[in-house]
Amino acid sequence: MSQNNFKLIECPRDAMQGLHNFIPTELKVEYLNLLLQVGFDTLDFGSFVSPKAIPQMADTAEVLAQLDLSNTNTKLLAIVANLRGVEDAIKHEAVDYLGFPFSISETFQQRNTNSSITQSLNTVEEMLSLCAKNNKKAVIYLSMGFGNPYGDEWNYGIVEQWADVLVGKGAEILSLADTVGVSTPEKIENILPELISKFKNTEIGIHLHSIPADRFEKIEAAYRSGVTRIDSALKGFGGCPMAADDLTGNIATEDVISYLNSKEEILNLNMDKWKEAIAFSVKIFG
Repeated sequence: MSQNNFKLIECPRDAMQGLHNFIPTELKVEYLNLLLQVGFDTLDFGSFVSPKAIPQMADTAEVLAQLDLSNTNTKLLAIVANLRGVEDAIKHEAVDYLGFPFSISETFQQRNTNSSITQSLNTVEEMLSLCAKNNKKAVIYLSMGFGNPYGDEWNYGIVEQWADVLVGKGAEILSLADTVGVSTPEKIENILPELISKFKNTEIGIHLHSIPADRFEKIEAAYRSGVTRIDSALKGFGGCPMAADDLTGNIATEDVISYLNSKEEILNLNMDKWKEAIAFSVKIFG
């Protein structure tokens, strides 16, 4: 029996952000408060980004004010896309982590954050500095980490090179993100062990998108690669609204839990609260 101390990152923000109809703030709060009681390491709960870009997340500050953090050890992560977002997020004491999507595809970086890779690197530097001063931690997503649909150059060396640059700037947590579902078990097992062994003092995670049929083999590849930080979303809802594909959603949390249980990993989750959250999710996702 392994005791790898898995960090499960539940991502309702990623699940909700692309939904067309605005979810009332009180419904979001009720759903997040249930998820906070399950026992995940971190809840990726909202984002401080332009309401024009992601209208669904316009109420993140209001949602945050109503979260019940009195009875949970789960940490809160908010996504930011520029310095203004960083400055908004760090004002909130309850936010533990700021997540930044650093794309290694120039085309996607422009689409997603309206800035170049070079400009985004400057943002990351400022963000790391502000996080250090404000007792927050940064999570840098290596977005399009498994390839991209735009024909921008991609290979394992490019992934490693950018990881090297970001760690050199002071990044302590990197999450390799498959924004459009192009990861394969082979790619996962080629890249992840390399990064984990090269950057021993950096927490390396994975944020995969997948079609339902491929989920289990991707989870297994990540596990075999030695990853202990996994992003997922209840029922695999969501995906990236900037990279439209209806079939490709998040990895489903229940699949991750089921796989890790089969490996006798100790997850310390409150499964009653998890079942309540699954039942409640119908009110949000239909």
